[in-house]
Amino acid sequence: MDKDTDVQRPKRRIQAFGRRAVLRGAAVGAAAPLLAATTDATATAAHRGAPAAGSASFRWLGTSGWRIDVGGRTVLFDPYITRFRTGLFDGGLEPGTKLRSDPGLVREHVGRPEIVLVSHSHWDHIADVPHIARSTGARVVGTETTFHLLVAFGVDPGQISVVKGGEVLDFDGITVQVVSSLHSRNKRHSYFAPGTLNAPPTTAPSTISDLPEGDTLAFQVTAGNDGPSAFLMGASDFSEQAVQGLGPDLAMVAVPAGDAVFRYTSRLLRALDRPGVVVPVHWDNFEEPLSEPPRRDPVMDLDGFVAQVRRESPTSRIVVPDYRTTYGADMRAGTSTA
Repeated sequence: MDKDTDVQRPKRRIQAFGRRAVLRGAAVGAAAPLLAATTDATATAAHRGAPAAGSASFRWLGTSGWRIDVGGRTVLFDPYITRFRTGLFDGGLEPGTKLRSDPGLVREHVGRPEIVLVSHSHWDHIADVPHIARSTGARVVGTETTFHLLVAFGVDPGQISVVKGGEVLDFDGITVQVVSSLHSRNKRHSYFAPGTLNAPPTTAPSTISDLPEGDTLAFQVTAGNDGPSAFLMGASDFSEQAVQGLGPDLAMVAVPAGDAVFRYTSRLLRALDRPGVVVPVHWDNFEEPLSEPPRRDPVMDLDGFVAQVRRESPTSRIVVPDYRTTYGADMRAGTSTA
């Protein structure tokens, strides 16, 4: 959850340098980048070349969610597919909004995942995870709070791996580095819906207010021996010490809703060693269906964020994703799912 409820909304391992140099595209001072950055969310896949050679592909599931396919295996990060209305984008959040998950819609987008990574337990990150876990048997990796919530939803505890940050997990060639992280802050420098659980709730959660944050993680996923490595964020804050040395090829970076976090963009990009590709996420209206082009959350200054990335990391290629495009291992647009 990356929100500032005070803001009035309008109604309604580490890869080698050689690979990262390729992902950056043209060298500093070259006449033109391989893929020009754009801030039009409906026309972001302007480059329609074939995906780079390799077995990894990426599809943005909106909000901070991703589907990563590696040689026929699927990894999900924060898959929020059903995207129901809560009033957040229509003048006022309704905490009593009922949780729901659409099995057919979820199946259409996620396939048969092997691993599900969860950054934190707000509804726009975890609401579809109980169904995915129960219906596919996928292993879920998340915090202790995520564990207790999923158990209350009827997920087999044996499917859930509790992590704290610092773990490096080997899933038969897909490496997952767990990174201690932080949730976004509002203009009062406070968290939205904080709280942790040390036991399952007595009844299954039924409303969005039943889902506390439960601490926040980031993940770095590396596909096989030749990458790419992708850094995945679920909220727009981070632990500078925790991300130092990760050096990802791709960084899926949450766009902040304000400036409560000190020098967020510059500190993050510097700590990540200025990734070859930067992909802004969590800037869309996540209560509209994935079948429509992404529409911006007006609270998020996507243009301003892209401009900051350009200034702070001029050698990084910026890719503003859309819902319908499958991207190759270097985040060049491949195929449309429309």
